[in-house]
Amino acid sequence: MCYSAGASFATGVIISAVGVATVIVVHKPSQRLFAIIPLLFAIQQFAEGCLWLTLQSSDYELVNSICNYIFLITAQVIWPVLMPLSVLLMEKESKRRRLLRILFVAGMALSLYYGFYLLTSHVTSEILNCHILYTIESPKTLSLPIFLLYLTTTITPLFISSVKRIYLMGILILLSLVIALFFYKVHLTSVWCFFAAVISIVIFWILRSDRATVEKAEVK
Repeated sequence: MCYSAGASFATGVIISAVGVATVIVVHKPSQRLFAIIPLLFAIQQFAEGCLWLTLQSSDYELVNSICNYIFLITAQVIWPVLMPLSVLLMEKESKRRRLLRILFVAGMALSLYYGFYLLTSHVTSEILNCHILYTIESPKTLSLPIFLLYLTTTITPLFISSVKRIYLMGILILLSLVIALFFYKVHLTSVWCFFAAVISIVIFWILRSDRATVEKAEVK
C-alpha cells in the first residue's frame, strides 16, 4: 500500500483478525472459499510490507523477489479464478450459476495469461512517489482488453450472485477502482489491492448476516 511498511503491516494484522473471525462465522461448506478472501488479502499486505523494507536495501534481493511474486501471483493469478469460483459455490439459481461458470472459465484463461508472463518476463517493483510500482513485461496492445477482462472476472460475479448483500461489496470495490484510477493510475495495482483488502472486511458482515437469517428461520 501507499506511504510505508507500517501501513501495510497494520492493515495485514487487522484484516487477518477479521479473516479469522470470518472463517469462524461460516456455517455452510459452500461459503468457505469466499470466507478466506480476507486472509489472502492480509497475505498480500504483509508481502507488500516486506517489499517496503527490502526495496530500501540491496541486501535482501531474494526476499524482495519472493514478496514481489507473492503479491503479484495473488493479485493476478489467484483473484481472477477465486472470485467467480467462490461466488459460484454459494449460488443456488441455475441461470446465475451458468453465467458464473463462464466467468470462472474466463478467469482461468486470464490466470494462465498472467502466470505465463510472471514466469517468462522480467518482473520488478520500486518505490515511486510514496507508492510501490510493479512492472511486468507483457504486450502493451493487450493491456486494455486484459484489464477489462480482469474487471469482468473479479467484480461482475458480485453483481450476478443472488446472495444477499454481496452486491454491496461489488459496489464498494467498483468505487475504489474509480478512485484508484483517478488519483493513483500509475500505482493502480498496489493502491487498488489495498482498497480491496479493506473492503474485504465486508465479507464478515455478509456471512454473519446470512448466518443470523438462517438461525432466525430455524427458531421459527
